[in-house]
Amino acid sequence: MLAARPRRRSRTRSSFPQIAFLPIPGGQIKLAERFVDPAFSFTTGWNYCYSWMITSPTEISAAALLINYWNDTVNDSVWVVMCLVVVLTINMLGAGAYGETEFIFASIKVITITGLIILGIVVDLGGSPTHDRIGFRYWKNPGPFVQYNGIEGAKGRFLGWCAVLTQAAFSFIGTEIVAIAAGEAKNPRRTLPKAIRRVYIRILVFYIGGTLVIGLLVPSNNPLLKLTSSTARSPFVIAIELAGIKYLPSIVNACLLTSAWSASSSDLYTASRAIYGLAASRNAPKFFLKTTRNGLPYVAVLFCSTFSLLAFMAVSTSAGSVFVWFSNMTAVAGLMSWFGISVTYLRFYKGMQVQGIDRKTLPYYTNLQPYAAWWAAVSTITICFFSGWTVFLEGNWSTVTFVTNYILFITWPILYVGARFYYGTKPVAAEDMDFTSDLAEIVADSYDEPPPRNKMEAFWQWLM
Repeated sequence: MLAARPRRRSRTRSSFPQIAFLPIPGGQIKLAERFVDPAFSFTTGWNYCYSWMITSPTEISAAALLINYWNDTVNDSVWVVMCLVVVLTINMLGAGAYGETEFIFASIKVITITGLIILGIVVDLGGSPTHDRIGFRYWKNPGPFVQYNGIEGAKGRFLGWCAVLTQAAFSFIGTEIVAIAAGEAKNPRRTLPKAIRRVYIRILVFYIGGTLVIGLLVPSNNPLLKLTSSTARSPFVIAIELAGIKYLPSIVNACLLTSAWSASSSDLYTASRAIYGLAASRNAPKFFLKTTRNGLPYVAVLFCSTFSLLAFMAVSTSAGSVFVWFSNMTAVAGLMSWFGISVTYLRFYKGMQVQGIDRKTLPYYTNLQPYAAWWAAVSTITICFFSGWTVFLEGNWSTVTFVTNYILFITWPILYVGARFYYGTKPVAAEDMDFTSDLAEIVADSYDEPPPRNKMEAFWQWLM
């Protein structure tokens, strides 16, 4: 996971200045239309929708893998059906039910990861029933870098690092939802800069903190870490089992299961709204605009849910293998979304330069631009290009791995070029970029947030 963090920060640093300045419905997809060209918006929009439609069966496969911890004798189709029913029911009940369940699931996730980090520190210092003080033992033997495919030396360790870049990227898919949701946020020019800064705090505490603890407690060569194995486990569950703590592994596994349900539900919700937005922009068929009396885009929800049926691939193949295939597809789609965000920012930056707009007047800006955007654009494309490099090793060819890593990387430029010809569009010139539409209304709706009444409220506002 550590490998992807610099790119993720670069991408969010590119996304957030634009969306804090113009928090319009559609987020980065609509900004791409303003600052790049409509064909680029079409391509990024469908790429984004595809990303979330594929992520939902990925999480369902992960849920089936987690359930196998208790019973691996039952056919995975049973667990897939159960998860599909839960996810589809939540989404068909509407935004209210979705919001309530997400609040519950999110609370479980925050409490679980916080407790696991604290527990991990205690176990590492010898506070487990075995009283084994682990320290940094596993950083020395077997070490943090595993030799890839038996290739010895620094080359094998470097290739092992390269082999997990797309898996690391998969862990960060979704951090841009803050930008997508900007158009529906209250007082966005005030609240978004705060939300943006809190993203880094959560990444530091939960992602980096959790990864650090796992790296201390679980040796990198533990066979239970292999997702393609029928005995695969969550690394936190492995750590607790190694510590000799009874009953807690099942409790943690149950909490992680709710997290997988939550993620799949969010994926379906986001995908359905994305395709609804595409239809509203005339980039998708009009029938996706059909809603219930309560405003639920049921056609979009049902259509996107059909992609979740891909999780049934876990029936003929192990759930772990299916998860790896889908996570590869999702990671590449996410990386291409980040590429689109970076390109949009570079055009946004150029337009501000040409039109004489000072970046320091924006609600949120960073001094790392435009260099961070260039880094993100180049690095994301590079990772996508080499994402399936392992299949080219002698005797290592896998058609499934090749397709899941490169299908979107190949179709992305085809979509863009096709849209350019179909719509007859051309890139927006820097001097013609629209920095004023919707801005007056957004500024008029802005207001100062009331100050916290006490220290506890101040801490909660800082955290959330």
